[in-house]
Amino acid sequence: MFSKLLAGSVAALTVGQTYAAGYAWSGVNMGGFDFGCTTDGFCDLQKVDPPLNPTLGKDGPAQMKHFVQNDGLNAFRLPVGWQYLVNNKLGGTLDSTAMGKYDELMQACLDTGAYCIIDIHNYARWDGEIIGQGGPKDSDFASLWSQLGKQYAKQPKVVMGIVNEPHDIPDLAIWAKSVQAAVTAIRKAGATEHTILLPGTGYTSAESFVSSKSGPELAKVVNLDGSTDNLVFDVHKYLDFDNTGTHTSCDGSDIEVAFKPLATWLRQEKRQALLSEIGGGSQNPSCMTHVCEVADYLNENSDVYLGMLGWAAGSFDPDAYVLSLTPHVDEKTKQMTDQPLLTKCFVEKFKGGSGGGNSSGSGSASGSGSGSGSGSGTASGSGSGPGSETTAPATGPSSTSAEEHASSQTQSPEDTTTAGSVAATSTSTVAVTTTSSAALGGGLDNLGGGGPASTTPPTSTFSFSTTSSTTSAMVQMSTGVHMPVPVNTTSTAGGPTSTSGPVSTGSPAPTTTMPMGYQPTTLQTVVVSSSQAAVPGTTASTGNPGEQGQQGGLSGGLDNLGAGGEEGEDECDWVEE
Repeated sequence: MFSKLLAGSVAALTVGQTYAAGYAWSGVNMGGFDFGCTTDGFCDLQKVDPPLNPTLGKDGPAQMKHFVQNDGLNAFRLPVGWQYLVNNKLGGTLDSTAMGKYDELMQACLDTGAYCIIDIHNYARWDGEIIGQGGPKDSDFASLWSQLGKQYAKQPKVVMGIVNEPHDIPDLAIWAKSVQAAVTAIRKAGATEHTILLPGTGYTSAESFVSSKSGPELAKVVNLDGSTDNLVFDVHKYLDFDNTGTHTSCDGSDIEVAFKPLATWLRQEKRQALLSEIGGGSQNPSCMTHVCEVADYLNENSDVYLGMLGWAAGSFDPDAYVLSLTPHVDEKTKQMTDQPLLTKCFVEKFKGGSGGGNSSGSGSASGSGSGSGSGSGTASGSGSGPGSETTAPATGPSSTSAEEHASSQTQSPEDTTTAGSVAATSTSTVAVTTTSSAALGGGLDNLGGGGPASTTPPTSTFSFSTTSSTTSAMVQMSTGVHMPVPVNTTSTAGGPTSTSGPVSTGSPAPTTTMPMGYQPTTLQTVVVSSSQAAVPGTTASTGNPGEQGQQGGLSGGLDNLGAGGEEGEDECDWVEE
């Protein structure tokens, strides 16, 4: 099951109070195969610039490896033009040469252990005509996705991004049918558990996703069995004054007008969204403030927000492109230095994916006193991230022009709420087994829930670690059911092999309270603070990221992802001239 491949969310809790987990995916868009594609769906294949050229600094594979191993990111979006993949033949088969090059980037992404998103960068169009509404037939679009689904059916970490930024769609009910045709084709091709991203009109703006009726119509799209497992809404958001992503400054976080309203709707629908594009001036203080505020909000509301990916790296020049996240490379040492925005808002804010179990040692854990805690058992690190650390790429090609799209949305005052943090450096770890009757969410797959609750309590593994100020527990619950976690599920941790009793000598047994919302993964990691812990009342942070592994969202909702204006918003794609 795809869901079993995912490590779960992390939530920092004190007894009686719930804190947010952290979103599951953080990464970067890797541009280049999409160069030459414009918002009317034309793609000039002469301008394609694959990020596969180390000599020119356009080394996508090296960037992704760096972002994973050195930064701890775990998701990459790989934009590509529809025309490129089929050599300009609408309804045709995948071109072996073109697909071979694109697959080279895809395999490099998969080799890092990260999630790798196919992004058809055509704005729901082919040469100016809208899919299913005067342009390509649904069958043409379904043919493309049937072939891609078959190509990557055995690669569960390949994510299917239906199409980039639809806009000015006349009939959203018809658009939903076109999306349904693609989803059905993917599932019939054998990619039955892969995550699929569903985009709406208005450049799939988080601010207008619900008000434009994109969300309500796309909510009707289902899998072959009628479920919505692994069907995730795809949203974008840019924070410059006109929401185009073409300026270096950011005017606000748009949490109140975009992310909160969308989160409310997502909770009502028991669904999730991925912020697959957000960006700003890579060295601009205003963007480092406001993009980081969005990251904080996603972490606080990770039950409905799967994560966020920055725009953009790959073939983008690290200096010439206004939103470049491409790292600078030292010509002599070949060492990469990240852009400040990437470091501050994507690496440092990401709590869910760093680690891979490598930060926790194995062997017997023991100790006594308030400094290191006490306990016995086998020490075990939790987490199944892409590597010891995971990172998303940061790159960008040199260009001199970009498509700008005026926005009708208005900026709201920036959200000034800042979550606190939890000190959680561990000094000893104890393995404990317990059970829980909670029905767990299908795995980043069960982003919408569905199906009967499990009748057999799943087995859980608790790893307890202590510091001088806190006692925390890392919980992994695995199950095969595709069900959302019930609201306010509570379980009590016990001794090394029981479901009750003290965690360790001198420490009260902590109680885990599942936050409100729906759990996106079947492997859940929950950090629990005992009554001894001094945790700020507004904490949204978690423990040592090295111990967490790749986390799925648990509580809250990155609510700041939707609402507002109509077409013409949040389009930041660079057109390589």
